[in-house]
Amino acid sequence: MMVLMRIAACVVLLTGIAAGQAPPIDWKAQEAEILRHYSALIQIDSSNPPGNETAVVNYLKKIFDAEGIPAQVFALDPARANLVARIKGNGSKRPILIMAHTDVVGVQREKWPVDPFGAIRKDGYVWGRGTADDKDKLAANLMLMLLLKRTGTKLDRDVIFLAESGEEGTTKPGIEFMVNQHFSQIEAEFCLTEGGGATLSGGRVTAVTVSTTEKLPRRIRLVVNGTSGHGSIPRTDNALVHLSAAVAKIGTWETPLRMNDTTRTYFERLAGISSPEVAARYNGLADPRRGPAIQRYLAENEPMHYSMLRTSVVPTILNAGFRMNVVPSQAEATIDVRMAPGEDDKTFFDQMQRVIGDPAVKIERLTDGDRPPTPPSRLDTDMFRALETVSKRMYPGSVTLPTMLTGATDMAYLRAKGVQSYGIGPAASDTDRTNYGAHSDVERLLESSLYSFTRFTWESVMEVSASK
Repeated sequence: MMVLMRIAACVVLLTGIAAGQAPPIDWKAQEAEILRHYSALIQIDSSNPPGNETAVVNYLKKIFDAEGIPAQVFALDPARANLVARIKGNGSKRPILIMAHTDVVGVQREKWPVDPFGAIRKDGYVWGRGTADDKDKLAANLMLMLLLKRTGTKLDRDVIFLAESGEEGTTKPGIEFMVNQHFSQIEAEFCLTEGGGATLSGGRVTAVTVSTTEKLPRRIRLVVNGTSGHGSIPRTDNALVHLSAAVAKIGTWETPLRMNDTTRTYFERLAGISSPEVAARYNGLADPRRGPAIQRYLAENEPMHYSMLRTSVVPTILNAGFRMNVVPSQAEATIDVRMAPGEDDKTFFDQMQRVIGDPAVKIERLTDGDRPPTPPSRLDTDMFRALETVSKRMYPGSVTLPTMLTGATDMAYLRAKGVQSYGIGPAASDTDRTNYGAHSDVERLLESSLYSFTRFTWESVMEVSASK
């Protein structure tokens, strides 16, 4: 028994040594507190709109004050505050920013089997809005700060905690306010935030995704004006007819293949863990002969992978007419364009106008929600290498996949300021991620994944921050 106890102690010690000189953490002993904070954060209804993120900030500020961790509140809108806390290092390296947003998307309560703001524990899951987007990261980041303070961990760099408002489509009081007016408070070499995850298959993690770049929202509206009149009289300038033809053309337009270091590495590594048939598909994407057929296969069977290869153009809203027997004088379609990194806005929309081929159809830019264009975060940094190291340590046999998000995050604003930013997240099965993930009708997260993600966050930050 004594021998076994000594072996166990050595294992715990080596786990701590693997992450710089960070002290060993008894993770089982942390679970109750992790769950308590996670549940409390979910139970705060911070649906955006209206947000009410200050309620979350008040919860966090009270905890930081009690622990003696310096924290400041920054608010463009009093109801939509942001919070910054900092634990100082020795300054030999530039800071790391750990960021999570405090708002969540709204809910349709009739579609939930449980209270969406109840943080109900059921079937091994925690159910509630924000469980996967983004209060899991918020709870993990909070615990990291608490453990840093309590253990007195020696750091080579400051660790900065940012709880930001407005990520779900209203960035002005959140990341834009912080970057434009208080960047000195959050300036860092690296940032860790949402945007990645781990894939659970057969009870084990097979892949860890780390987002290093993302597509840029560039929403537009197609507008056609024509002559109104009685529905019994056909007109050659019928706005609906012209609009419908334009939507059909751009909705089936296969935009050019655009790959970058992130997507090339992603498909190369994905091929390495796939069956021979699937690997041949991923390895043949750029083949002039086989590529078009492969891409068509992805469009029909793996639409996310298809979207990762190009700028996407997706019609989402049609608006025309008010009576069955009236020819409308105007028809509009909203198009969700997500540009691949490096795509030029003007060149692309000029090409779209040529594809439409109809001067009656006007393209209008909708700039609300645009993110700044930025280069992908690098794969040769200490931070990305640390994420690979921790992934292999925690999930033996897994592969780390640098990923381009088809959606958008607030990392774009940080990358525009030179911060190397990486998106991480907890483990989930493909079914859970599709049916119960971010923005789904019903959202949930495996309780065990919450605990392992908190540890993953800690070890990743320690790899690049703990004094050696």
